[in-house]
Amino acid sequence: MKRIILASASPQRRKLLKLLGVHFTVRPSRIKEITKIMTNCSSLVKENALRKAEDVACRLKEGVVIGADTVVCVGPKRIVGKPRDLRDARRILKVLFSRPSWVYTGIVVMDVQTGQRIVDYEKTKVFMLPLTDEEISRYHVKVNPFDKAGGFDIEGWGSIFIHRIEGCYSNVIGLPMAKLAQMLKKAGVSIL
Repeated sequence: MKRIILASASPQRRKLLKLLGVHFTVRPSRIKEITKIMTNCSSLVKENALRKAEDVACRLKEGVVIGADTVVCVGPKRIVGKPRDLRDARRILKVLFSRPSWVYTGIVVMDVQTGQRIVDYEKTKVFMLPLTDEEISRYHVKVNPFDKAGGFDIEGWGSIFIHRIEGCYSNVIGLPMAKLAQMLKKAGVSIL
């Protein structure tokens, strides 16, 4: 089986790949992410994922590199990224409570030897229940908001206020596993 390299330092993405029992190594990319939408959210996350995969692949001789980028969008072009501080994290949650949002993840699977690149994205609609200021503060004591797009989790404490999603659950965590499995299969790597 081809060696798999995850071009991400995301603990959520590592956890998802480990759950499948996939053997992989982590080589975080060193690129600066683009944060401004030029056309739409899907183009942005695909471009960032591609740049991350290319950055890691150019330092390797073999293997299959997985690049990913996740953002949360409210409205057609408003990106909610990772919070800068607790005040920003609180503000972001309040915005996300006010209306449904979309989680977009761009994914790239790149075969280093052949140069094959498979680029795609996933989007999931997220509906949240509002929390009081005190509840938000208690949530941030339990969950680090700084390493997550939108500053929330779905698999832990965030599950108490995310009452519904439309789309891929693992996408909200940061890596749409069904789509990734299909992309890896096209690159000659079977998960099963």
